[in-house]
Amino acid sequence: MTLISTILGFSAFGFGARCFQLGLQHRPIFDAPAGHLYSVLAFGGLGYGAFYAEQKQSVMLAEKKKALLEIRQKEQLEWDSKKQAHAV
Repeated sequence: MTLISTILGFSAFGFGARCFQLGLQHRPIFDAPAGHLYSVLAFGGLGYGAFYAEQKQSVMLAEKKKALLEIRQKEQLEWDSKKQAHAV
């Protein structure tokens, strides 16, 4: 997922949430555009943060997977050497 699509998606959700809020209050939806702007900016900022948090988590998971695979390989070598020692 790209940065732009994440920000735009979160911003669209913020705009929809603001429109829904005004609809629940029975207020005109496009009466005060500043509220929509603040909502879009706030949710766009959340999308920006979510994008970089997802990238950081992906890197951390890849490092953890690499470390676990190395440990698994070492344990497999130890297991194979013990099996060969007992077979002799």
